Amino acid sequence: QVQLVESGGGLVQIGGSLRLSCAASGRSFGDYVMAWFRQSPGKTREFVAAVSRSGGNIYHADSVKGRFTISRDNAKNTVYLQMNSLKFEDTAVYYCAADRTTSWSRITSTSPYDYWGQGTQVTVSS
Repeated sequence: QVQLVESGGGLVQIGGSLRLSCAASGRSFGDYVMAWFRQSPGKTREFVAAVSRSGGNIYHADSVKGRFTISRDNAKNTVYLQMNSLKFEDTAVYYCAADRTTSWSRITSTSPYDYWGQGTQVTVSS
């Protein structure tokens, strides 16, 4: 069992930056692949980024590549999403997710993830 709590969302102007955090409780945080997904009204949940168990491998969706960076600090049981050059279309609820067993090739799908946070709202406006 692991509990995930996101924080750091809010209102930001186009072109601005935010850093989201996801704090995990429970044991063996380093055994989990961690990911960020987002969902806006009328759309399905969309993959944003994932980081491997040790933090050595990362993958970002094309829509955010070059602007967002996922990272993790296993000593702090925390995963981050640094978001720069924010666009209006980045507006969504952002969810943190954790999975213990999935292969790296499945990381963009929602189905392998065992645990989800409650979400944090990111709103980008002018």
